[in-house]
Amino acid sequence: MKRLLIIILLFFFGLKSFSQKKYTISGYLSEKGSKELLIGVPIYIPEIKNGTTTNAFGFYSITLPEMDSVTLIYSFVGFSTVTKRVKLDKDISLNVDMESSSKTLKDVEIVAEHVDKVSQTSQMSVIDIPVQQIKDIPALLGEKDVLKVIQLMPGVQKGTEGSAGFYVRGGGIDQNLIILDDAPVYNAFHLFGFFSVFNGDALKSVELIKGGFPARYGGRLSSVLDMRMREGNKEKIHGEVGIGIVSSRFTLEGPIYKNKSSFLISARRTYIDVLLAPIIAANSAGSTGGYYFYDLNAKLNYDFGDKNKLYLSGYLGKDDFYFKQKDPSTSGDDLTGSLGWGNTTATARWNHLFTGKLFSNASLIFSNYDFVTMADRTLGTDLFTLKYSSGIRDFGFKYDLDYHPNVKHYIRGGITSTYHFFTLQALTVMNSAISNNNVTNRNTTDGIESAAYLEDDYKISPLFKINPGIRFTYFNTQGKNYYNPEPRLSVSYNLKEDLAIKASYANMNQYIHLLSNTGVGLPTDLWVPTTKDVAPQNAQQWATGLAKDVSKYDLAITLEGYYKEMTHVLGFKEGASFLNIGPTDPNGTQSYNWEQNVTSGRGWSYGTELLIQKKFGKFSGWVGYTLSWTQLQFDSLNFGKPFYAKYDRRHDISVVGIYKLREETEEHQGITFSVTWVYGTGNAITLPISSYAAPTNNLGYYAPSSVPAFSASSTASQYTSTDGFRMAPYHRLDIGVQFHKKKKHGERTIELSVYNVYNRKNPYFYYIQTNPDGTNSLQQISLFPIIPSISYSFKF
Repeated sequence: MKRLLIIILLFFFGLKSFSQKKYTISGYLSEKGSKELLIGVPIYIPEIKNGTTTNAFGFYSITLPEMDSVTLIYSFVGFSTVTKRVKLDKDISLNVDMESSSKTLKDVEIVAEHVDKVSQTSQMSVIDIPVQQIKDIPALLGEKDVLKVIQLMPGVQKGTEGSAGFYVRGGGIDQNLIILDDAPVYNAFHLFGFFSVFNGDALKSVELIKGGFPARYGGRLSSVLDMRMREGNKEKIHGEVGIGIVSSRFTLEGPIYKNKSSFLISARRTYIDVLLAPIIAANSAGSTGGYYFYDLNAKLNYDFGDKNKLYLSGYLGKDDFYFKQKDPSTSGDDLTGSLGWGNTTATARWNHLFTGKLFSNASLIFSNYDFVTMADRTLGTDLFTLKYSSGIRDFGFKYDLDYHPNVKHYIRGGITSTYHFFTLQALTVMNSAISNNNVTNRNTTDGIESAAYLEDDYKISPLFKINPGIRFTYFNTQGKNYYNPEPRLSVSYNLKEDLAIKASYANMNQYIHLLSNTGVGLPTDLWVPTTKDVAPQNAQQWATGLAKDVSKYDLAITLEGYYKEMTHVLGFKEGASFLNIGPTDPNGTQSYNWEQNVTSGRGWSYGTELLIQKKFGKFSGWVGYTLSWTQLQFDSLNFGKPFYAKYDRRHDISVVGIYKLREETEEHQGITFSVTWVYGTGNAITLPISSYAAPTNNLGYYAPSSVPAFSASSTASQYTSTDGFRMAPYHRLDIGVQFHKKKKHGERTIELSVYNVYNRKNPYFYYIQTNPDGTNSLQQISLFPIIPSISYSFKF
């Protein structure tokens, strides 16, 4: 009987296994004619009314029960739909090339009702922007700018005009994780914030995550901006040349070994220094000066087959402001100086396919940011030298696994570790005539940041989807260890096929911080680590909302509300700065202890965001609106009372429209018209409201009258409460028109644009002016009036 029972159990187990036999269809999707791998392509299966999408490397996998045949429909914006029908009686490797299409692709709607719609994903607070839309939007001086377009999205605030950085749901500029091919970028702006470092010609995808963060992302509190570079054409040489008012750019791509290996090189440089040099020389009696920036993107890849692919990519960029001044009335009095900052990143990635269900990616990552300012003054035979530098350098490793056990589960897991090396201050002050007055100081520190994560995008039913995840983080510095779990959860329930209600929760920790006196993201701001005395920043964010697809008009509508709490937020104490120098030690070296100059506080932000977006078609664009509040509280600032953050903005509106007036043909040139209008409540600032005479000691500091050694009195100011004054609202209108024409060897594009069409004088900063009659008045400084521009580009 015992043997019979075993036989019966084995029989039923075998029968069950046979009845549940499953097979996997997997492969890569690429662009026909270039073999560029496509990210986020929806694959829909009508037989099961379900599907999947390609990952960041163009790979997809679907595991299904055995069936006579199955239909796979591949649809993607800007590409013709591909339909494949296969017999499912074994595991299948199916690579698909998709052909670019200039049509509006109405056939995409058939499958888009089920896949690639905001109402059909478990994630919320995610925005992806087609790179072509970024190129079509009018910009300052014609320079296409990814980060300026990001600032047009709801939930994203810009600083004052000309300031660097962006602020997401109440977070500071350092709370945004900006990554390019897995490498973090620490200062993402040129020219003190006027332009970003990212050249749109080199980018393949841009995705912004504002909340409900998947467990695979971490290290920042407010947002993730994930950008991927193009691999380059594997079949033939292509290029693009662009000439604008302030810079020119060049991109070249092509095969190294046809259909196996390719390269991409994209470079840009300004020529402001070349244009201004003769003007400066003619008006300054021999003195010279200038400013320029450049950036270079490069990528190589090799395809060893479906099992292994190798990618090497990097970025190099620099800003340099320099001057040389001669005093013609004084012999031998020369002053030279420079101010420069730059980023360098490098990434080596290896994709390996273990099985049709299991995909892996291993990355080696390098990132470096440095800021250097120096000045030399020669007076006769004496030489005075000042040099200051700071920066952060990373060496990292990352290993990720994507596992597709069946069509209901998409499991991801991985580990990451980064070694951070901080140059907090390297200061040299030398005087050849007074050797005992020299200062030499180099203050550095380091830290190791690691994490492991696991998440599952689980389709419980056709209506109910969840994305639970957990991330464990670790940071080691100065002999102290920090361990923090970070639970994540996103939930989506479809009230109707095209209408979903969503909710999310995310716990985030941040172990590196940016110290700023101004809060506008200048290159002088200082990156510092969590230490044994300075705790990591932490944020908890809750969000809920509705997602609606209107397929008839190709619209995606999202309405979200959020609440975020932040702790251990860092800020400078009153009067402190990054150049504060401590006492001299017995060896004559002066130290800089930034921990003594900062204070820790907390913050909270809440608001509502509306986005109506149309990504493709003859007319595309979006309308975004944000209503939000952001406050901070530090025990040692503003008498311990809460105050509105500088970047708090009650109302923020953006309207972006792109209209193809005429499609490009062999006979006629194409015409694209674009318009942008933005409005925002003025930023919060601190202003003096009165002044009075205050006694000072011989060092210039205020002291009570009982203290001797008074030499004079000076004027002191009384200020509003911290950030107690609102600047005037910010608004402007930009328009642009592009003319596309096919030529014998390529395509020519001429763009005319106007920035700030109605010449709005938006405030940059305010100051108090004393008038001749003794009264004071508030004066406003504005940067940009109406600015027309023209640019030319040619693709070949």
